[in-house]
Amino acid sequence: MPAFAAGPSQGLFVGLISGTSADGIDAALVRFSPGAEGARDDVELVLGRTYAWDESLRARLVALGQGADATSLDELGTLDVRIAEAFADATLRLLADAGVDAGQVLAVGSHGQTVRHRPEGARLDGRHPFTWQLGDGNLIAERTGIVTVADFRRRDIAAGGHGAPLLPALHAALLQRADEHRAVLNLGGIANFTLLPADGTVRGFDTGPANCLLDAWCLRHTGRPFDADGAFAAKGQLDAELLMRLLDEPWFMLPPPKSTGRDHFHLEWLERRLEGDEAPADVQATLLELSAITIADALRAQQPDTARVLACGGGVHNPRLLERIAAQLPGVIVESTARHGVDPDFVEAMGFAWLARQTLAGLPGNLPSVTGARGPRVLGAIHPA
Repeated sequence: MPAFAAGPSQGLFVGLISGTSADGIDAALVRFSPGAEGARDDVELVLGRTYAWDESLRARLVALGQGADATSLDELGTLDVRIAEAFADATLRLLADAGVDAGQVLAVGSHGQTVRHRPEGARLDGRHPFTWQLGDGNLIAERTGIVTVADFRRRDIAAGGHGAPLLPALHAALLQRADEHRAVLNLGGIANFTLLPADGTVRGFDTGPANCLLDAWCLRHTGRPFDADGAFAAKGQLDAELLMRLLDEPWFMLPPPKSTGRDHFHLEWLERRLEGDEAPADVQATLLELSAITIADALRAQQPDTARVLACGGGVHNPRLLERIAAQLPGVIVESTARHGVDPDFVEAMGFAWLARQTLAGLPGNLPSVTGARGPRVLGAIHPA
């Protein structure tokens, strides 16, 4: 298995994340162990599982993530607790499934649930940037009896960064090679690239929607939370005029570093660009093409000599999406990280185990070349067991 940066903490860690799609809590039990003499530490995914949200809670999280306002401070406080309870339960279920006692785990790294991500400020003026992930780390530590590290993104934003993406360092450790220009493509609700040129440098940025608009439109018109195998999109035809209106979004033209979320690319954003008489399947086909084109355009602009794209995240299970990305990138190999021994469904959860390890070791978790922060920072707040 590929190696990680050296650090004093070896042993078992748990990583937890629910992404912008809020389609489940991904939980990864990860073992870090010393490499050979002089080498970096090794990592092993011991077990990865996805645990479902309570449906009513998920519906509210999706609505908030798409820009809805909370009804009150009381609602936000309650959600903070309910999310933490769900994350704690996921941790305990993962350990039970793995046959591991909580006392064997050094720490839990919890991303929480993003309800707002505004690195450019709420008024887009850059004056008061913030990001907000709910899920009280105190409660997770109390329920599990395990040291919990949470709130990873805000320190990077305080240092002038975007607070995202945070996983390029992990992608580099797992997948960078000295003989090939590569890019890791995370297809969550939002798509993001980690650029891994052969010279060992690392960059990363969000490209825009991957699954968030596809999922929301599919749910509205089919009642299903995602478009399995791209079947709904396959029933439609590309609407070229709609596609041009969607591509005429200023955010796509911004240079890295940049990040975004479901609170920007949501159904209201889409509806403002519809004329009202489009067939639902045609809109789905067009949204899929929007994801493919913006992903490909971003890669061509930032690393045109890429030889291989390694995809992970939920979108890796949509063969039609991967086909359209590959069609937009002739001559580039587009394949799952699974071909390289990395489970595409749990890369992000593994990343938050790694970030917790970095925090406990007093080591930086961000890459300023990716987030735009003023320098490396130790991320997260530590909640003792």
